Amino acid sequence: MEIEQSKIVSEEEEDPLLKFIGYAKSTLFPCNQNSAELEEEPTDAPGWSWIVKRILKTCVAYPTGVTPAVLLTEVFQAWNEKNRGGAPRKQSGCMIKLKRKHKRAKFRNTVTIDSIYEKKFLSLNSVIEAVILEAFILPGTSIFMVTLGDIWSSNTIDLYLHSRFKNIADSKNGILKGGREILLTGCRLRAASGVTRLLPTEYLVVLLDEDEDDDAMLIGAQFCSDSFSSISLDAVKEGAIYSLYSRIEHIGSLETHGRSGSLQRKQINLVDNDGVRLKFLLWGEQTAVANLLSVGSMLAIDKPFIASSIDSSLDACNEICLEYGSATQLYLVPMIQHRGQVCLPLTQGHYQGSGLLSASNLTQGPIVSQVTLPCDSQGSIDFRNYPFRPYVVDLADKMTGISLYGIVRNISRNSESRFSLKIEDATGAIWAKLNFIRSWSLGRLGVGHTVYISGLSSSMMRRKRLELLWNENDTEASVINTSCLLAFLNSSCLHKLSCLSDLSLHMSGAQVCRVWIDQIDHCHINTRFMHVPCGHLVDLASGGDLECKFCCHICNAEVQRTFDLKITLADDSAKLFAWCVGRTAAELLQITPDEFYELPDEEQIMYPSALGLEKFIVTIVNCGRQQDHNVSAEQGADMVDWEVTCAMKCE
Repeated sequence: MEIEQSKIVSEEEEDPLLKFIGYAKSTLFPCNQNSAELEEEPTDAPGWSWIVKRILKTCVAYPTGVTPAVLLTEVFQAWNEKNRGGAPRKQSGCMIKLKRKHKRAKFRNTVTIDSIYEKKFLSLNSVIEAVILEAFILPGTSIFMVTLGDIWSSNTIDLYLHSRFKNIADSKNGILKGGREILLTGCRLRAASGVTRLLPTEYLVVLLDEDEDDDAMLIGAQFCSDSFSSISLDAVKEGAIYSLYSRIEHIGSLETHGRSGSLQRKQINLVDNDGVRLKFLLWGEQTAVANLLSVGSMLAIDKPFIASSIDSSLDACNEICLEYGSATQLYLVPMIQHRGQVCLPLTQGHYQGSGLLSASNLTQGPIVSQVTLPCDSQGSIDFRNYPFRPYVVDLADKMTGISLYGIVRNISRNSESRFSLKIEDATGAIWAKLNFIRSWSLGRLGVGHTVYISGLSSSMMRRKRLELLWNENDTEASVINTSCLLAFLNSSCLHKLSCLSDLSLHMSGAQVCRVWIDQIDHCHINTRFMHVPCGHLVDLASGGDLECKFCCHICNAEVQRTFDLKITLADDSAKLFAWCVGRTAAELLQITPDEFYELPDEEQIMYPSALGLEKFIVTIVNCGRQQDHNVSAEQGADMVDWEVTCAMKCE
């Protein structure tokens, strides 16, 4: 453990990005930095992964470079925007009571009423978690209007209630009264005469609380007499209607149907109290309703449309399935989010205050970090807000929202849309299975590159082997290749200049050097075609088509001409033979591949000698430390241990 911790401390001290992340965390969010035990989920400060993602997104947005002040401002403002609303200035007793009993997790895409007024904008997939303050009929009309508030805002907003909900807004028997919580999506804004209101939406879910007597009686009287096994298609044809109560077991990903792929579908798996399972389908614009539901919650469905699984294009043995019909109304009993306590030894050399834990401190005894994090009904713990950096050695079964920062050691293709990525940090290596919607879409990524990957979940496979899973359609999923970020070369706070003589084949991570092109030693320039989605070189297949060996795709329509360059770089201390492709090679040669290709053969041969002594700042990675050479097969038999992943000409 002592050797492992010293590796971690060394990595934290040598990697400028990790060092800046620690600096930003301790400077902007100093609370809880010196606490070895966190009893509650830290809501007043972002987790480590959130800070990393925000910094990297800023670097992607500003390739010309960033300063510490720009990065700190971006992180601070983004966090304030994310948590805007904070403590309302003045709220009713009803709202204060609701806030005290509010224990469920906040839905994704939730926006506050305050933010709607500030931005004067509301996207259709936004979720509004609202409380009805007043329900009334507009004088002289039959239009129902409800005044909404939320527990995070001081403002209120009026909603025109859709006609399908009028029966439950009745002043005598309806449940849409003051104090009732509802969820909305698919809302549009209407601003007229200086008044902002929400236009009617069909996508409204009523929240119920089983601890409230009225709600418990409603559930028992209206939804517990029918069960999934009692549904009969023959009875449905004769006009029978059902009210059903079940638990949400799974919410599927968005699917497309039809020849043109224009029809979208979302499948939700339900299980009732008898253990019988049915599928609840959402079609087209209805798929937005899934944003209002959560796994583990109880869903009460009044008057669902009941169809046969054959009619709904389901490959299932069940005879029937449920759909969101024109008369359907949904009620939700949200799952109260349980919390799990995570006790991890501080293998990570995370920042406390403004200083890094030293190796001597780490090895004096077992320091334990005790953090309380949310977990779902299946016992999986959500690490999105984990305050420290997760390492490979920290990973265990049933973890979600994992983020890793490490070196790519191998990439293998399992199928057209599935790849495996081996990631290594100072504590070990682990394989992650990447599931893409169609095919690889991350751009160029190779062995030796440094990546930040978020949205991972863990599961224990056979023989007790831990495996990570990553799905492209997960809203939290992202992969950022930091070795190819031009902003790193333009930002002195994010890189440390090294001499070529300092580089060793035993080094990990990207190194930044100031170099020039050696005009005497080897320089091999070749133009080839590159598969744009993955950034790898293509070959001519036997049938005359262009084939990407990385993606195993025939890709005639997705290629562009590029350089395959092997070149000698030099500085005052040493020389280095490296290779590169794409934009990096074009920057070093100061010519585009198409322009070079048009040159006569003799000019192509003489071109390297005309480069002069221009200096470049380059990012160099060690791509030679790998067990399988299939990833770098594009280099040919003449393997080169170093790759230049990014380059910028010095003035």
